[in-house]
Amino acid sequence: MISKKMKYALKALVEITNHEGALISAGTIAENTQIPIKFLEHILTELRKGRIVNSKKGSQGGYYLLRPADQISLADIYRIIEGPIAWVSCASLNFYEPCSDCPDEKSCNLHHAFIHLRSETIKTLANISITDLAQRKFMI
Repeated sequence: MISKKMKYALKALVEITNHEGALISAGTIAENTQIPIKFLEHILTELRKGRIVNSKKGSQGGYYLLRPADQISLADIYRIIEGPIAWVSCASLNFYEPCSDCPDEKSCNLHHAFIHLRSETIKTLANISITDLAQRKFMI
């Protein structure tokens, strides 16, 4: 399950995307998405540090995307908000650490299963963009 923080980050990015390049205030995002404003401000700060959004100050200020929404994947957002896309450290691409309870990684069934799971998860997350979410491409 993803965290509430990740869910709110995605909802906020969809809201920014739906404003088609216009600046949108944190207050408007919070109101339209039912995200608590303090939590949203923290999330937007992380997305700004991750170079996904930026903001302009002032009465006409607000948030905007730094690149087109179709070039921002769920994998990008997941890494910023949640961290590594791996369920165990020995399967992580960027934060690899050997398991202390595994004497031989090469023969460990769990290690190989989680590497496969990580690879498939990355592939899926990388192929879904914020535009896909905003356009409801996954409606049933």
